[in-house]
Amino acid sequence: MAEKLKETLKTIEKYKASSPHYTELLDILEEILILREEYRRRLDKEVFVVDERLTASKMAGGLPLVDLGSGDADLTEPKRYFLALLAIAEKRAPEDAAEIVAAVREGTLDYEEMILDAFSTEADETMVEEAAAEAEGDDDDSFDIIELFLEESLRPALERVVRKYGDQVARSAWDEGYCPICGREPKIGQIRDEEGRRCLFCSQCGYEWTFRRIKCPFCGNDEQQSLAYFTIEDEERYRVDVCNVCKRYLKIVDFRQTQETPNLDVEDIATLHLDMLAAEEGYD
Repeated sequence: MAEKLKETLKTIEKYKASSPHYTELLDILEEILILREEYRRRLDKEVFVVDERLTASKMAGGLPLVDLGSGDADLTEPKRYFLALLAIAEKRAPEDAAEIVAAVREGTLDYEEMILDAFSTEADETMVEEAAAEAEGDDDDSFDIIELFLEESLRPALERVVRKYGDQVARSAWDEGYCPICGREPKIGQIRDEEGRRCLFCSQCGYEWTFRRIKCPFCGNDEQQSLAYFTIEDEERYRVDVCNVCKRYLKIVDFRQTQETPNLDVEDIATLHLDMLAAEEGYD
């Protein structure tokens, strides 16, 4: 894993040189990845316990292995990681992050409640939104920081689930557009091998799964005439798949010609211009 991190950091440096406008975001990602490796090694127990008796039936029924909104997990270790992540925000924007960091450390903001709220499908006005509004006068950047670090705080624990059950999940007949491990929707994917399989990537847990190319992962639309994609000149290895039924989009990378193995955490940052273009075209 350490060797993989070294290669990823080299890739980040390459992108900093070729896309200097992304340097600040890539610097933050670099710090996150180094910290993630530290906490991945430190984590010595299961945070999310999977009932193995239900694994097959969950896969058959379209239910992810982990229910992030259940409240069953001991989030002591993810909270420690969350506080360490907030230190990144403190260092880079001390005034913006100070109130949020203090509120979490003092218990005014409850980490466990924020996690439950962030992954609840029923909440209308989330605790995360309220936290940002109270701490920073409704500053959108503050909300983004909390949301990003809440998601990242669970990553090492969920990666343990991926390592333990990923092969079993891959052998299942999972045909959903959301992650079979944790239920999150993908933001990016890649085209693999000579057959041109489309694999979707979950930034929440790091799992990749194969998904039909002529099908929208968000609404299930498989009518070819309402599915399309667009590319950018001189960036042939990137494209954006779009659905004209639900108006959603998915970024796709295709590194087959260079035979590189993309790190999709990095590629998600390095392709933010594609997110902006998709938004300009009316896709979310």
